[in-house]
Amino acid sequence: MNDDSSSRISAALRAWIANASVGARLPSTRALVAEHRASPVTVQRALRELAGAGLLETRPGVGTFVRTVRTARPADYGWQTAALGSPEVRSHGVSTAMRTAPNDAMALHSGYPDRELLPERLVRAALGRAGRSDTAISRPPVAGLPELQSWFAHELGAACPAGTAVPGPSDVVVLPGSQGGLSSIFRALVPRGRAVLLESPTYWGAITAAAQTGVRAVPVSTGPEGPDPEELDRAFTESGARVFYAQPTFANPTGTQWSTERASAVLDVVRAHGAFLVEDDWAHDFGITSTPRPLAAQDDSGHVVYLRSLTKSVSPALRVAAVIARGPARERILADRTAESMYVSGLLQGAALDVVTQPAWQTHLRGVRDALRARRDLLVDSLLEHAPAALVDHVPPGGLNLWARLPDGTDVRELAQDCEREGLVIAAGDEWFPAEPTGPFLRLNYSGPNPSAFPRAAQVLGRALSRRG
Repeated sequence: MNDDSSSRISAALRAWIANASVGARLPSTRALVAEHRASPVTVQRALRELAGAGLLETRPGVGTFVRTVRTARPADYGWQTAALGSPEVRSHGVSTAMRTAPNDAMALHSGYPDRELLPERLVRAALGRAGRSDTAISRPPVAGLPELQSWFAHELGAACPAGTAVPGPSDVVVLPGSQGGLSSIFRALVPRGRAVLLESPTYWGAITAAAQTGVRAVPVSTGPEGPDPEELDRAFTESGARVFYAQPTFANPTGTQWSTERASAVLDVVRAHGAFLVEDDWAHDFGITSTPRPLAAQDDSGHVVYLRSLTKSVSPALRVAAVIARGPARERILADRTAESMYVSGLLQGAALDVVTQPAWQTHLRGVRDALRARRDLLVDSLLEHAPAALVDHVPPGGLNLWARLPDGTDVRELAQDCEREGLVIAAGDEWFPAEPTGPFLRLNYSGPNPSAFPRAAQVLGRALSRRG
C-alpha cells in the first residue's frame, strides 16, 4: 500500500512540477500529507525519489523547490583553437605499448612485465615499512635520498674496471621514472632545434621525448652488434649533433646487446666528437643468457650519461629511476628536473631502496631470468611452428621483446587490426623508428600475462599473415 501510495504521490507531483516555474516552492510535507491522505513516511519517500531524479532540491530549514533542469548539449571548445595556435609537435596518441588490453585478450604488445615476474611480496612489505618511516611525511632532497643515490652509484661502480674512477653518490639524480629523465636530458644537453642522434629502431618513448622537447631526431641504423661506428661518425659530422641516445644492453625493441668491441669503438667516436652518449639501461635486470655491461662503467670523463630504471623490474607503481652524470651536464639535468617536478616522492624512493637491498632481491632476479628464458623460447618456438612468415633472426640474450620481420609489403597496421579481431593484441613496429620504417616489423613482448596462450597467439598471427599472403 505504501509503495502504491508513494507512486501515486510521485506521479501527481511530477504533473505539478511540469506546470510550475523553476524555483517554485512545493507545499509543505504536512500539506501534502493532508492532500494525498498518506503518511509522512510515504510522502518523504516520494520526495526523495523526485530529488534523486533531479527534479527537486531540498534546502534544510527552508523547504523543497523545483530544481533547474539543464539540457545536455555538446560543449563547444572551438575558441581554444585560436588561443592555442598550431601545435609545435603533432601528437600521435598513446603508444600501443601503453594500451590496456581486454582481460580475455592475448596480449603481446605491452612493455611491462606480468605481475608474476615482479617481487610482489617484497614490494608490499617495503611499502608498509616506508609508510611507517619518516620518508612518508618529509620532503626528500631534490637529487634523491642519499642512501638511494649511494645504491645506484655503487651498482655502477662495481662494474668499473681497475683504474677507472667510480661514480659517487653526488653524481646521481633520482628520477620519477626514466621517461621524465629523458626529457630533462634532451632539454639540458641539446639546444632546441638542434639534432640528437638515435638508434634506429629505438625506444618509442625516446622518439616522443625528442619531439616534445623540440630537438631534431636523426636516425642511426643499428644491427645485431650495435651501430656501425663509421656510420655514427658520419652522422655526428653531418648533423652537428653532440648527443647520441642508445640502448647498448637488451635494446627495445630488438633485444640487441652490443659486443664489447663495438661498444669500445662507439665510445671512441663519441669522445672524438666531444659528445655525449645517453645510455638507457632500462633492461639491466632482465638478462637471460647474458649479463649487462654498462658503457658508463668504461667512462670517467663525463661522456656517458647513464639512465638506470627500476620501474619495470621492481613495480610499475614505483616509478623510480636515476641518471648518473658528471660535471656541468649533471647540474643542468638536476636544474631541469627541479623545475619540472621539484623532487621524487620519498615514500617511493624509500620503498624502492628497501626492495633492492633485501637479500631476496637477487634470488628474485634469478627466478625472473629462468622465467623469461622459458617464455622467450616458447614464443620463438610457437612462431616457428605456426607463423614462420614472422621471421625472428635474432633471439635476444635478454630484455622482454622479440623483433619480427614480416614479408615485404605487409601492412602492419591492418595486420594488427586483423589479429585484434581474433583476440590478439600486437604492436606494429613502425612506432620504434625515428624516421620512415625500413620494413614491416612487429614487436612481440614475451613478459606479459598468460604465456600458455603463446601457441594460440602464434596461430592467430599465422592465419592473419596467410590471408595477406
